[in-house]
Amino acid sequence: MANCFSFTATKDRCYRFSFARAGLKSTTTELGEGTVIHCWAPKKHKDGKPALLLIHGFGANAMWQWDYYINLLIRTFNVYVPDLVFFGDSYTTRPDRTEAFQAQCLMSLMKGFGVQRMNAAGISYGGFVAYSLAAQFPASVEKVVLCSAGVCLEEKDMADGLFVVNSVKEAASILLPQTPEKMRELIRLSFFKPIKHVPSCFLDDYIHVMCTEFIEEKNQLLEALIKDRKLADLPKITQPTLIIWGEEDKIFPLPLAHRLKTNLGDNAQLVIIKEAGHGVYLEKTKEVLKHMKRFLVESGPSCGSSSNGANAV
Repeated sequence: MANCFSFTATKDRCYRFSFARAGLKSTTTELGEGTVIHCWAPKKHKDGKPALLLIHGFGANAMWQWDYYINLLIRTFNVYVPDLVFFGDSYTTRPDRTEAFQAQCLMSLMKGFGVQRMNAAGISYGGFVAYSLAAQFPASVEKVVLCSAGVCLEEKDMADGLFVVNSVKEAASILLPQTPEKMRELIRLSFFKPIKHVPSCFLDDYIHVMCTEFIEEKNQLLEALIKDRKLADLPKITQPTLIIWGEEDKIFPLPLAHRLKTNLGDNAQLVIIKEAGHGVYLEKTKEVLKHMKRFLVESGPSCGSSSNGANAV
């Protein structure tokens, strides 16, 4: 594979060009204690713009999940797009695998950039990290966007049959696919209208380039995410929060969206987008962006009410 043309590696280079053309630069920051974080940051932070931290979920590096949004959000925000620990070029030798640790790394990163106040948006696993960031550093996080993020899940939900998998091991085999068959299963579960008949050579190439590093560590991230997790132990964030969910999400089913909205109360609004699954941020990019911009730019400090652009609750 290394001696052949790689569509995935070529696509990754295109994303790098796209981010650089948008005015971002690739940075690597050593946080100490064996932790290194890669981040796309503004070539020049503009004081008149608020900061927006975009946090990716499981899968490839951050560029693959946020590329569409960069050119449109950078007009309004100083945008920062980090790779979480064990994704892209970020890693640590520390044993901590919690989303709380990921959030602490991002806070240290942003302070290193001189950013004291920010908005945070997270996709799926990135939403767990964004939520933890808001909970741990309330004075630094102004607004939060959580997209397809099952923050309110409990460990018992798996035994109760809420998910399509019965164990963390089974979930990891799908979220960290090592065969074309598992990659197809991930695509099928992630999208309302999944792409069909993808040649195995393309899937093998993607797995080879994007899914073969830090496998054990990523498994540990998933285990730490759900082990002993209880809603009663989840801190309630106080920042205005926008929750975006695909109505047909099979990875984090819709009841988790309603549970999160109930838990946060009037401080949050929930937007449910029809004909979209877990990958709503890719399937319905224009709708997701519209709601993000409305919430982050146009809405006031309180977000208890919401519009019916898609299906807002």
